[in-house]
Amino acid sequence: MTATKGGLFRFVRRYTGDDEDALDLVQETYTAAWLAIHRYDPARPFDVWLRAIALNKCRDWGRRRTVRRWIRQTVGLDAPEATHVADRTPDTDALIDDRRRIERLNTALRDLPDNLKAPLLLTSIDGRSQQEAAQILGITAKAVETRIARARQKLASAMMCEG
Repeated sequence: MTATKGGLFRFVRRYTGDDEDALDLVQETYTAAWLAIHRYDPARPFDVWLRAIALNKCRDWGRRRTVRRWIRQTVGLDAPEATHVADRTPDTDALIDDRRRIERLNTALRDLPDNLKAPLLLTSIDGRSQQEAAQILGITAKAVETRIARARQKLASAMMCEG
């Protein structure tokens, strides 16, 4: 478990954009894996199987978040992002600009559609090959390549619009 925990947390953290949500989802992933261990195929790499479970947990989390956001808007409650105050104690203007760019990037990553976000995170952040990402996602390597290109275009566009 320890060998996969750090990489799994980084992957989920990039998906959710939040440390606490990522910790919860990693815990849910390990729990689900333990409960489904009888379905694990030893012919497949364990980390690929575990990553697929984590990806499903992230997708479920995203759907729940969307529903909660819709309910908040319908009932008239403010979104938590509107009341969140970030810790801003950098020494220079350059550090402030860097932090803002990172926040914009994290927001742009979080807002990517699942079908584009997952391949990008698996290959760019998690260091998986396109073939490994294809196995995890159940799609072809060419589809992974195409989705990564589209994700990068959307990120670049989002960064240009907000910059």
